[in-house]
Amino acid sequence: MLLVWYPKCSTCQKAKKWLTERAFSFTERDIRLENPSKEELAEWHQKSGLPLKRFFNTSGILYKEKKLKDRLPELSEEEQLELLATDGMLVKRPILVTEDKVLVGFREKEWETI
Repeated sequence: MLLVWYPKCSTCQKAKKWLTERAFSFTERDIRLENPSKEELAEWHQKSGLPLKRFFNTSGILYKEKKLKDRLPELSEEEQLELLATDGMLVKRPILVTEDKVLVGFREKEWETI
């Protein structure tokens, strides 16, 4: 399992604690230091079954500065993936990547399905 997170994010910290308490084996990846590539994001998007908009950190400063709420509907999926790949702070976190699924954000009930 791969936990893509931002160590200063309280939700990410809760997710890591949740995984650790349940003795899951996982690799950590700081999203700020190693942003997901466009290819990874495309794969995770497909695996997750979620709308691509769910991969955006809509409460983040960068999202608001770039006025993405208004711009996203005009962008193609390809353009959205390219944008996400430019900066880890645009990406919703944590992301948990398992062999057969991808979870975006930390919702305990959802994570119990891993």
